[in-house]
Amino acid sequence: MDLKITKTRMPKDLPDNSKLGFGELFTDHMFNMDYGPDKGWHDARIEPYAPIMMDPATMVLHYGQAIFEGLKAYPTASETIQLFRPDRNMARLNRSAQLVCIPEIDEAFVLCALKKLISIDKRWVPRAPETSLYVRPTIVAMDPYLGVRPSNTYRLFIILSPVGAYYPEGFNPVKIWVTDKYVRTVRGGVGEAKTPANYAASLYGAEVAKKAGYTQVLWLDAIEHRYIEEVGTMNIMFVINGELTTPPLGGSILAGITRDSVLALARHWNFPVAERPITIEEVVAAHGDGSLQEIFGSGTAAVISPVSHLAWQDQVLTVEDGGIGPMARRFYKAITDIQYGQAEDPFGWIVPVDEA
Repeated sequence: MDLKITKTRMPKDLPDNSKLGFGELFTDHMFNMDYGPDKGWHDARIEPYAPIMMDPATMVLHYGQAIFEGLKAYPTASETIQLFRPDRNMARLNRSAQLVCIPEIDEAFVLCALKKLISIDKRWVPRAPETSLYVRPTIVAMDPYLGVRPSNTYRLFIILSPVGAYYPEGFNPVKIWVTDKYVRTVRGGVGEAKTPANYAASLYGAEVAKKAGYTQVLWLDAIEHRYIEEVGTMNIMFVINGELTTPPLGGSILAGITRDSVLALARHWNFPVAERPITIEEVVAAHGDGSLQEIFGSGTAAVISPVSHLAWQDQVLTVEDGGIGPMARRFYKAITDIQYGQAEDPFGWIVPVDEA
């Protein structure tokens, strides 16, 4: 497929890299591509960043048929730009597409177009410490139709945003609230898909947590309300009695790429790893007998987020004396050093962005 490129005549002013938030600013260009039943995916183009025109009856606005991904482009000391495991993001986008009846993409072509887009907007890649260029590929249903069925037409777009830390705390401990009242997903649904409905389902519980003074919600399973699943924006990890333990992938939680990277590193270091069901009662008991050593989250946005406090019913568990545990610190440094080109990549995770 050909890729048409139209560059802006009115480039924006660059932001102050030392004051970047998350997801607030967007670059000069975006990638667009359309799907129709006769042509398939077609009309691939990079063009100036602009609103997407939609009919008020556009199906995504009424039935939520949409998916997205999140990854980052990282600057290196040698002035190059690189991506971290982008092939996994493309594969996961297609898995999400299957679950919500969206036509699959050509992963290699979209990754090539993404690299070209970043190369064109390379001046937006921030250079301040711990900053990066966030990448958001999205596919939305575009039929103007009021009726519950899969759309026949779709728009794939990719936008870029220079970002700093996802959480205001940065790489500092966060406080997590566990709920057994609200649920987000259930096995057999679309819990493993990156679809907006999963995030909409998490908003009310997250607001309850924030009003109580907590950063995020830790979700339990929707059936028994006992088995730990994930935090709203990241997978969750526990170090219990010298073993890294995390819930298994079973259809109701996201197959996190950072999660997979943490597990790969742990096994590379010969650190004991268990992907198994774990209940909130087990975590509370481990805290009580002293075998709970660390809790941390993993995700693209924050990389690693140490957990200092875990609130469950009428208990508040303080973890690692409220500080950053050694394993969380080690994983954070190992992953970010690879991402920013400061350490060897023994796994072949890094994909360089070619210059335009």
